[in-house]
Amino acid sequence: MTVNKLDGKTFAEMVLAGAKHLTNNAQMIDALNVFPVPDGDTGTNMNLSMTSGANEVNNVEENHAGKVAQALAKGLLMGARGNSGVILSQLFRGFGREAAPLEELTAKDFAKALDAGVGTAYKAVMKPVEGTILTVAKDTAKEAVKIAKTEDDLIIFMEKVVAEAKASLKRTPDLLPVLKEVGVVDSGGQGLLTIYEGFLANLKGEALPETEDTVTMDDLVSAEHHKLAQDFMNTEDIEFGYCTEFMVKFEEDKLKDNPYDEEKFRNELSELGDSLLVVSDEELIKVHVHAEYPGKAMTLGQRYGSLINMKIENMREQHTAIVGDKKKNVSQPPKEKADYGIIAVSMGDGLRRMFESLGASVIIQGGQTMNPSTKDISDAIKEAHARQIIILPNNKNIVMAAEQAAELADEKIAVVPTRSIPQGMSALLAFNPDNDLSTNKEEMAAMMETVKTGQITYAVRDTQIEGMTIEKGNFMGILDGSIKATNIDKIETVRELLKQMIDEDEDEILTVLAGEEASEDEVAAIESYMEEAFEDMEVEVHKGGQPIYSFIFSVE
Repeated sequence: MTVNKLDGKTFAEMVLAGAKHLTNNAQMIDALNVFPVPDGDTGTNMNLSMTSGANEVNNVEENHAGKVAQALAKGLLMGARGNSGVILSQLFRGFGREAAPLEELTAKDFAKALDAGVGTAYKAVMKPVEGTILTVAKDTAKEAVKIAKTEDDLIIFMEKVVAEAKASLKRTPDLLPVLKEVGVVDSGGQGLLTIYEGFLANLKGEALPETEDTVTMDDLVSAEHHKLAQDFMNTEDIEFGYCTEFMVKFEEDKLKDNPYDEEKFRNELSELGDSLLVVSDEELIKVHVHAEYPGKAMTLGQRYGSLINMKIENMREQHTAIVGDKKKNVSQPPKEKADYGIIAVSMGDGLRRMFESLGASVIIQGGQTMNPSTKDISDAIKEAHARQIIILPNNKNIVMAAEQAAELADEKIAVVPTRSIPQGMSALLAFNPDNDLSTNKEEMAAMMETVKTGQITYAVRDTQIEGMTIEKGNFMGILDGSIKATNIDKIETVRELLKQMIDEDEDEILTVLAGEEASEDEVAAIESYMEEAFEDMEVEVHKGGQPIYSFIFSVE
């Protein structure tokens, strides 16, 4: 079979196949995260982004390849989550612009569009890092242009494109030393290869390729199921605010200490929320529950094995977005815009209240494991209803989506690139409503760099990084993005981390943000340690309520 041109219908089918293949492999791509933390979400972010693009493609009725490419770009742009999702959206944004006028695509057209996408993506990234998805995209596009000079058959062309993507991905550890140290290839590059593999399989009329260690799953409950009852309730009536879905992969060592009893597990989960579904087989447990504290449900599941395919959705925000606030009187005149609006991203009721008390006007529920999309941030910009808006991403993986949303908005917007919750809070202290937007951004960015951020979480796999051996299940202490301590005992990990965080000659205040899983005894142990080791330091403790991270520390 020979294919010399792609019409709109064929290209759309390729896109849908690429999206499906990515969905099937999202968990495997998540597992390639360099740090063994329970928030490796590259696969999840790329999957959600690509799914948004595929949904737009599904709405194209014309048999026009250029219009399909533009629809894909539009859907990706608004659905982009995390750095990997934003970069993916930029790759196909450039692709879409190049392909826009073409009803059909030849191999040369496809190659030229891939190359245009690389140019757009590199411009969007302030400091491009080689050995990442950008490198795989660049190498593949360069080879595609070369192949298309002599090859018109799109099947052969695409086979060679996929072969180059695989080769480039295999080279990523040679370009990024941390990948070689940990023994993985780049997760974003793997995601892009997965999409291209889906393109090729569809073009050849073959089933999607199976990937080693891939776990596929049907959605436990479609997100649409929440819409059924929306019109019969008010947002404030939602008792359990988070739709929580996850899977547990059984581990023999954990089952020895905690034999699995499905009925017992279901009863325990029922005390945390409602709309409960628990299904298990010999290898996996699938859980769906509406809970107010998702982390508690996940902690119960961890007794039996490792967590995979985690998803948390804020149903209160979903409800408001679907049906609107019924209490608003639409006949009232439009509310005048405020001079300033501040948007902050955080997870946990305690952190939300703290940001609000510091002056944030809109809080986006998100962070680790749940990066808000470009559309989520665009919606928050509208909600802020202000002439000038400051966005605090509070996570390095949300900065690019925030900047992309800012580019799409009509308002004057400044993104202060805060990489952690403590940085966001510190930046807010420097905000002055009498200053102009540029001055506020400059002063808030300077202030955020004066704070040190520490985090306590647990390892989801064995690994070796930066000369440190980390065992699965042990706790880790992370200082400004680098793992500095690891121990089987949580409080001992805290002590080791704080020793490296605190400079007694310069630092004065330690702020402790206790997560939803932190106990009063653990907080007391930390306070006792600080009194013994750093008696001159002032210690403030707040209930942050954040999942995944037992404690977040801020040192100033």
